[in-house]
Amino acid sequence: MLQRLSARFNSFQIGVALAIFAATGFAAKAIFVKLAYRHGVDAITLVTMRMIASLALLQLILFWQPRRSAPLNRQQKWALLGLGLLGYYLSSTLDFLGLQTVSASLERLILCLYPTFTVLFGALIFGFPISSRIKIALPISYCGMVLVLWPDLLNAKADWLGVTLVAASTVSFALYMALSPKVIQQVGSMRFTELALTVSSLAMFLQYLATRPLAVLFAQPSIVWLYALLMAVFSTILPIYATNAAMQRIGASRTALVGSFGPVLTIVFSLGLLGESLTPIQWLGAGIVLTGVWIVSKKG
Repeated sequence: MLQRLSARFNSFQIGVALAIFAATGFAAKAIFVKLAYRHGVDAITLVTMRMIASLALLQLILFWQPRRSAPLNRQQKWALLGLGLLGYYLSSTLDFLGLQTVSASLERLILCLYPTFTVLFGALIFGFPISSRIKIALPISYCGMVLVLWPDLLNAKADWLGVTLVAASTVSFALYMALSPKVIQQVGSMRFTELALTVSSLAMFLQYLATRPLAVLFAQPSIVWLYALLMAVFSTILPIYATNAAMQRIGASRTALVGSFGPVLTIVFSLGLLGESLTPIQWLGAGIVLTGVWIVSKKG
């Protein structure tokens, strides 16, 4: 599919489109989670179900499309292990722990800082220059995000431990985004996705076994498993592949910045599916965020 698109669009345009698609999929995750919570499932159980379904789908992909790859060297194996633990395992675990005491609105605002951290880590670790276009897009995007989340933020109440946990989750995911491109270039986007996701899924499952009885997992109603499967397909497998492919084409910084309008998409989805409302100031903030995304998405 990507080969057919490459014949019509240049690599930069495809990268931006993949980043937008990934942001949309990740934004839909919050909707699936809220719908699943209505049936009494707890957060750790739900994220474990999501990762089990994701791992099962990944194995199906590998079964139907087996690929021969060169053996990994020791450095690549350690890098994949570390990134798998750092990304969708550690960041998710810290986020869910923080959500025990931090309101959802404040948690979303803190998590919105990960593109900024990704850009900064890229500059500090690898010496990547921060272009003038990105310097302009950063304050625009986050001023808009503050407006989007401001009404909820005014009512948010959280202790410092919860805030610290969510902030640590943000830093963990930003490090994953900053460190991944080098390994992706070595082993390939598809292979990186498969191996890193396998590490994350197995780590999450082992944590579940250490903290909860296995019977609780399989006693969940079928509707909860359906939401977990939907998250696995549309909010995990496809977006992760798209994110890694986008990083190959436009870099980690631009991929992260384009994804910064994901919370706006979450609010838009919530309007129709969950009956939530958006104030005029929030619509203004959404427009400002999209302006920042448009600036960083332009090649040059």
